[in-house]
Amino acid sequence: MYAIGFDNNKYVSLQSERIRRRIGELGGKLYLEFGGKLFDDYHASRVLPGFRPDSKIRMLLEMKDEAEIIVVISADDVERNKRRGDLGITYDMEALRLIDAFRASGLYVGGVCITHCREGSAASPFEKRLASLGLPVYRQYLIPNYPADLPLIVSADGFGKSDFIETSRPLVVVTAPGPGSGKMSTCLCQLYHHHIRGEKAGYAKFETFPIWNLPLKHPVNLAYEAATADLDDVNMIDPFHLEAYGEKAVNYNRDVEIFPVLSAIMGRILGECPYKSPTDMGVNMAGFCISDDEVCCEASRQEIIRRWYRTNCEVRKGMAEQSSVFKLELLMNTLNIRGEDRPPVIPALEKSRENGDTPAVAMELPDGRIVTGKTSSLLGAASACILNALKTLAGIEDEVTLLSPDIITPLHHLKVEHLGSHNPRLHINEALIALAVCAVTDPVASRAMEALNLLSGSEAHATVILSSGDESTLSKLGVNLTCEPKYENHKLYHG
Repeated sequence: MYAIGFDNNKYVSLQSERIRRRIGELGGKLYLEFGGKLFDDYHASRVLPGFRPDSKIRMLLEMKDEAEIIVVISADDVERNKRRGDLGITYDMEALRLIDAFRASGLYVGGVCITHCREGSAASPFEKRLASLGLPVYRQYLIPNYPADLPLIVSADGFGKSDFIETSRPLVVVTAPGPGSGKMSTCLCQLYHHHIRGEKAGYAKFETFPIWNLPLKHPVNLAYEAATADLDDVNMIDPFHLEAYGEKAVNYNRDVEIFPVLSAIMGRILGECPYKSPTDMGVNMAGFCISDDEVCCEASRQEIIRRWYRTNCEVRKGMAEQSSVFKLELLMNTLNIRGEDRPPVIPALEKSRENGDTPAVAMELPDGRIVTGKTSSLLGAASACILNALKTLAGIEDEVTLLSPDIITPLHHLKVEHLGSHNPRLHINEALIALAVCAVTDPVASRAMEALNLLSGSEAHATVILSSGDESTLSKLGVNLTCEPKYENHKLYHG
């Protein structure tokens, strides 16, 4: 099994403790801005082995009687039908998905705040839908010259025009479907309203990356830069923290750039900003929970390589800019790593060459063993690799046939003759369905099926860009995939 480099239980405990302390320091009411993904932070779990993807939710569940959730969404994002790239759903649908997920976890959702609204605009269909679902809906209005015109912002004609969000618990978690939704301005607007009412309240950010008490060029922090290569985020030493405390702390450019404005706004609202630096503003105990630094360093180097391959493929698909690739290559040069340092890459390329440069896939299993698969008349390379991996994990001899021809033949007939597919080869999901059918009567196939959960944490590399269906299935199996940035054929359209 892969080595563990992060103490997740310690992290949940320390982060909860620090948030409770911050609530007390700021008067008993804290608006906590949550960036990143709450339920499925797979980036953190990849670069900090041992970090659980749902750690943030686990932490909130420790405080569920003290916490409520406000979901923030920009009216502009709703109007533009902006989508979350990894899930392929619009931000308004993602907001509803988040609410369902919070409630299913036992967390209280206090309402939805729609930001960037324009005065006089009628309620949007999304607002009406939220109201029909029984969700409290609040509006935050656009402020001219935000965030430059401080006197206007902190006034009855600025924050004062926006709705006050009614909350009842000491910890208010402010989250959103994605970046740029207006989480920070929503928190500051709430501070203004509380101050007008003579009530104490504070603001902080829940942070994970960059990790402030790791070196600037630490692989974990460089992996964060790799994850945000398309956003032009850059890690930097926090100059405000250095000046205030004589201590180096790592932050990123956007927080450093906005801090003087944020500090001035909070000063106008509260009389004095409680923070001397953007690092002070964050609640981030992750650096104290790294139990094996070298394990996390190597995991982060591998994540940067994965990001490089993925971005090259996105450029090939017309979904990313070449400048993002250049940034990733600079990070790789900093750490002296190459694409070939990813364990399944060379075995995949060699398997392809052995078979006349036909598509091939190699997979590094969680125990370090490498298996491969090649394209055949019956199976795609990824499907063949998955079946070979299941044989290896289940201790089944390589020469054993898992899929009965009696099952595969009618599937091919269905795909080509009835569903109009030009590719009769089985994709991964089709091969697994066939395996499940075979497992009903074949105990060997049943053993292979039982090994499916052992694939999680595997690393795969394909010599061509795989179909979106194969990518999705591998993701659901917990397999991290990279591909060479080329297609199997020279068609203009690749479905």
